[in-house]
Amino acid sequence: MAVMKNSPWQLILIKLSIKKKQKLRFILDSLSANNHRQALELGTSQGALGYFFRQKGGFWIHADEDWPNLVEAKNLLKINLVQLKGSQLPFQSESFDLVISPDYLEHLDNDQLCLEEMARILKPGGQAIIVTPHRGPGNFLYQLRSWLGLRPEFYGHKRDGYNFLELTSQLQKAGLKPEDHKIISRLFSESLELILNFIYIHIFGYRPKIALRNGHIRPMNQSEFKKVRPFHRIYSWLYPFFWLAAQLDNLISFSPGYLLIVWARKK
Repeated sequence: MAVMKNSPWQLILIKLSIKKKQKLRFILDSLSANNHRQALELGTSQGALGYFFRQKGGFWIHADEDWPNLVEAKNLLKINLVQLKGSQLPFQSESFDLVISPDYLEHLDNDQLCLEEMARILKPGGQAIIVTPHRGPGNFLYQLRSWLGLRPEFYGHKRDGYNFLELTSQLQKAGLKPEDHKIISRLFSESLELILNFIYIHIFGYRPKIALRNGHIRPMNQSEFKKVRPFHRIYSWLYPFFWLAAQLDNLISFSPGYLLIVWARKK
């Protein structure tokens, strides 16, 4: 994942996000290069993940509910951006070979309808890749997040997340058959993400001013990124040490993870 020093702010930010890089690596490794696919990114945020998805080839559409997100994503992705409204998807039935939904379901009131819409717009045999927070026994960092004053509205979440059995049941009801799954971002990786969220909200004082689908726990535009750039430079110097600490997750692979990725296919 090559990111140059003078890259757009979204790519500079993702370069130093251990959690996002983990997520991106697993998704990209599962995708073959294919210039003929019709693909949808559902929940593009500010476009950083979509930038890398495009490098796998094909015709991509990037959709999000928040207009401010799309404005920032347009600066990076330029074209094929669509604004959504709720769980219904404004696309023709059986029009996509691939739908990737990175951290979208947990922000919706009607998540089941969204899964049914994904199935509707996928071609027979088409693939859906769903990324959500993972919820399960031992995920005590969700409780710690509340104790630290990181309220749900900061994340834009309607629910903490899903366990694999819950999401499997919902996918099957929608007509999507799970084929594989991964649970990643364990204790050390997730703790680092939590610390960064805490600093952004409580130290820099970036409380949500407008309601955004995916909350407001990190810089959401270039202006905000410039304001925290001095802290970001310090963090970039320390990043190798944080990265090494995150590798300790490999020693506790039995511990609960906080991010669930499911690969499913239309029946």
